[in-house]
Amino acid sequence: MNNPTLDNIESLFPKDFTEEQKAKAKTLFYKRMSIAAHQFYGGKMQTLPKAPIYGFNWFNVWYTPGVSAVSTTIRDDNDASFHLSNRANLVAVVSDSTRVLGDGDCTPPGGLGVMEGKAMLMKYLGGVDSIPLCIDSRDEKGEHQADKVIEFVKMVQHSFGAINLEDISQPNCYRILDTLREECVIPVWHDDAQGTACVTLAGLINALKIVGKPMENIKAVLYGAGAANTTIARLMITDGVKAENLIIFDTKGTLHKNRTDIRDDHRFYRKWELCQTTNPGCIETPEEAFKDADVLIALSKPGPDTIKPEWIRLMADKSIVFACANPVPEIYPYKAKEAGAFIVATGRGDFPNQVNNSVCFPAILKGTLLVSASKITDAMAIRAAHSIADFAEKQGISQNRIMPTMMDSDLFPNVAADVAMQAIEDGVARKTRTWQEVYDIACKDIQETHELVELFQDKGYIQPFPEEKVNEIIQQVCAEL
Repeated sequence: MNNPTLDNIESLFPKDFTEEQKAKAKTLFYKRMSIAAHQFYGGKMQTLPKAPIYGFNWFNVWYTPGVSAVSTTIRDDNDASFHLSNRANLVAVVSDSTRVLGDGDCTPPGGLGVMEGKAMLMKYLGGVDSIPLCIDSRDEKGEHQADKVIEFVKMVQHSFGAINLEDISQPNCYRILDTLREECVIPVWHDDAQGTACVTLAGLINALKIVGKPMENIKAVLYGAGAANTTIARLMITDGVKAENLIIFDTKGTLHKNRTDIRDDHRFYRKWELCQTTNPGCIETPEEAFKDADVLIALSKPGPDTIKPEWIRLMADKSIVFACANPVPEIYPYKAKEAGAFIVATGRGDFPNQVNNSVCFPAILKGTLLVSASKITDAMAIRAAHSIADFAEKQGISQNRIMPTMMDSDLFPNVAADVAMQAIEDGVARKTRTWQEVYDIACKDIQETHELVELFQDKGYIQPFPEEKVNEIIQQVCAEL
């Protein structure tokens, strides 16, 4: 291995590896590498000052006695906290760790790896500071309580400019988001739901352009009915897909008007809304649902055998398959293509067409913060989806490139500015800025973050990961397979 960038991992595997072996090897490598890298660096985030310390008396400015004036000024005008502290650019990443990726309930501290990851992406891609907060939402019986998360967020909201909810299981996630969106004075965003819906819509917009199918004419199957797919359905319908052309599967079958189990469990009110508008023919089997479907969006349990190739064979010509479970897609891309899929996307960056909320949430939150929006509306998420899709189209879209990637750094200030303009149009912005102003500030903050990380790497404050350890992990993975 010549460098620690992890480029061309597949070239290090034996040449006689099958596609399935390569897919398994990559999954195992990234998991092993993740443990090793997190252990080597002790996590991936730290806290540093943003203001200078020129000498001893500057401590008297930044702390006592000078800082007393800051406290009393904010006491008399709470909004002053947005320009006298870092609050205007600070996000809390809040999770009870009850649904961490595809691994389920990982206990409160088990979510720290993902929440730190969110914080890292938010800073590097969006120039937004954030803090991971993994909390215990259990009562004395060990049951996870939505009210505990709601109360916690309402208590800490005055220290932050926005809240990013993450990895909270259903049905609690629905009430937590809907309650906090209305009762908090700052925007509350559920990235698993709204973020995933935004990027999925963006990918779908471009995939449909490539296959030449209007959104209003498509038949779509959504496999999985958690926070992500229920929100995806809502945004798809708002953006032009006909509700009657959607068929949604949960663990018990399809959603439809006769699902009294969902109707009678008021915690699943979001699913019941979809039961009343989608699948009017009450189709129940995968064979019926997949027949002549143009699109499959799977966000269910990790595969690789959750989605059957024979189902994909039933789909329409030039079918689109999004298999986005993490860390293993519901069906591997090569199998989906063998079964006839024309465009295949996953949630992973080591396959073509990564549909992952990492390309939206840093920018959406940045744009939201820069106009001090009070909430993130569905219209803002849809605007972000079209902004992402338009950015990719200008670069050139194809069967294997329907989305921008996290390395397209100019994507994020563009999306931030578009989202900010939508917030102003929706009447939720407290501050008015022009598109160019938002774009310029976001560019500056993102560029400075990149330069600081490069400086730390060059100076050795961030140590290079040992090359020999990478090779050792590769050898272990190959030996096991």
